[in-house]
Amino acid sequence: MASRHLASVSRWLRKVPGKLSSRSCTAENYDFRLGSTSLVWTSSGGPAITRRCSPFRVVMGIRIASLDTLLLWTRQLMHPRLVPRLSVFMFVQYLIWGSWYVAMSSYLLGTLNFTGAQTGLAYSAFAIGAMISPFLTGLLADRWFATEKMIAVFNLLGAALLFLLSKLTTFGAFFPVLIAYCVLYVPTLSLGNSLAFHHLENPDKEFPRVKIWSAFGWIVAGLIISRLNAERSPLQFVVAAIISLALGLYSFTLPHTPPKNVGQKVSAGQMLGLEALALFRRPSFAIFVLCTFLICIPLYFYFVMMITYLGQLGWTNPAAKMTLAQVSDMVFLALLPWFLRKLGYKKTLLLGMLAWLTRYVLMAYGNIPGALGTAMLYGAIILHGICYDFLFITGQMYVDDQANERIRGAAQGLIAFVLWGVGAFVGTNLAGRVMDAHKLPLALGAITHDWRGIWVIPAALAAGVIVLFAAAFREGRKAISRNGSDY
Repeated sequence: MASRHLASVSRWLRKVPGKLSSRSCTAENYDFRLGSTSLVWTSSGGPAITRRCSPFRVVMGIRIASLDTLLLWTRQLMHPRLVPRLSVFMFVQYLIWGSWYVAMSSYLLGTLNFTGAQTGLAYSAFAIGAMISPFLTGLLADRWFATEKMIAVFNLLGAALLFLLSKLTTFGAFFPVLIAYCVLYVPTLSLGNSLAFHHLENPDKEFPRVKIWSAFGWIVAGLIISRLNAERSPLQFVVAAIISLALGLYSFTLPHTPPKNVGQKVSAGQMLGLEALALFRRPSFAIFVLCTFLICIPLYFYFVMMITYLGQLGWTNPAAKMTLAQVSDMVFLALLPWFLRKLGYKKTLLLGMLAWLTRYVLMAYGNIPGALGTAMLYGAIILHGICYDFLFITGQMYVDDQANERIRGAAQGLIAFVLWGVGAFVGTNLAGRVMDAHKLPLALGAITHDWRGIWVIPAALAAGVIVLFAAAFREGRKAISRNGSDY
């Protein structure tokens, strides 16, 4: 009876498509592993289920594997639906982020009456999360806990913190809770990407199909917040909390992704990607990092202030209208390979920097009355695709092209720490202080701002970076050799 059972398992497993999350493959066997059991597909054509830690249960004379193995088989049968499942994950993950990040400044400045400096500091919480994220992923996801479980737990805890944020009205209480939330949320971005790359059959082709749903999530978030008229309401955090709770529960169903460095010691330098510091011996690489760091500083003026600016100009549903930026993002991401082929890295990066300069000039003069001012502001929003894709996506590709396989991951981690951690922290805090310095009192205690004076500052910063990059950056060699002999 047991032999008939194994024969049926054999026929069943031959129909299982796709790769398993943890597999060793030789000429002699395929070894399917999870939890306390393994199923070895022998060269003779049949499976041999072996015990690793716990005994098999015998039911009605049939020798069966543990629940872990049955779950593994179930996951593999679901593989044809892996891309849609990961797409749902990406959509909901960015639905959370977009529900509060864009509109938060309107709520903090307009409802809670925080100062510009306090609002900038609140936005720096995300940067703090980005700086702490490598340590959490390096210590926990890489060594101790399965990725999908970490994502699930972080989102469940994050849901509680988001709901708490909706109840807090003082900066002293709000800011530390927001930091705690960002410390939990930011690692899920990289963990979600790594989980997808781990399980997709052909990541180069399939991952873009998955990742594009993050832009849709951000767009839908803006539409929901505007539909609920929640730009200046704590409801934005309640919406994000509900979605985070749903994603936490959903994440438990994602493919099992065990830690990859179990039992290995990981240093702080490895977590931060300090192995990639050798790349700075190349002058052009150092100039690239310096200029992208400097451009991050004016970049955050847009994220901290734009929705408040539109609100003070009398725009209705600004969160929904700002989602045109993500539409632009998708369009220019599709066009990016063509531009890179035609222009190369330097000219494409310069286009991205010039787009930031143009954006801030349009915003500085977009407060003029009439259709022309409105068109200028819409143009500033729609430029987002060039601003982001031509600068930061191209930058990631440039870094990938410059590092050999041994330090490529470290290089990307180091750049993320510098740009989205340190650069974002400096940029958000500077933006808040500039906003405070340009307050204009109105009647009955109301406050507006000298917006032209504000937007000229990031425009000037962007112009300075453009001059430095154009003069000092040399594209040089396309890539460092991949054999590990170069830095």
